[in-house]
Amino acid sequence: MTRVARHTVEGVATALVGVLLWVFTDGVETPVVTLSKVGMVLTAVGAAQLAVTLILELGRRRA
Repeated sequence: MTRVARHTVEGVATALVGVLLWVFTDGVETPVVTLSKVGMVLTAVGAAQLAVTLILELGRRRA
């Protein structure tokens, strides 16, 4: 598996887990944070990883 494919799969998986936590754990509270907030953060991190991977790959292909 290439580096770009690996990073893309990691970004999609992180975002997917984040969306699942965000949607299905509404109201579940742990002592520190709510799981829905953790889901929001994971979704944002996964989306950012996908965006950075795509931007870097497009920049490398143009060069």
